[in-house]
Amino acid sequence: MTTPLPTTHRALTVPEVMEALSLSRFKVYDLIRSRELKSIKIGRCRRVPAESLRAFIENQLEEAA
Repeated sequence: MTTPLPTTHRALTVPEVMEALSLSRFKVYDLIRSRELKSIKIGRCRRVPAESLRAFIENQLEEAA
């Protein structure tokens, strides 16, 4: 991961998640749709809690081991 997670954010935008994981917008929304990456919706805004992103990364590391 080249860009560290923002430490001041509790909920990340989709573009922030895209940058943190170096993934496309389509892939991030695909992970959200498949419920591999938990998110919340506030009005029309989609947010990914920072803890959900950390849990997703940890889960991927465990599966790779």
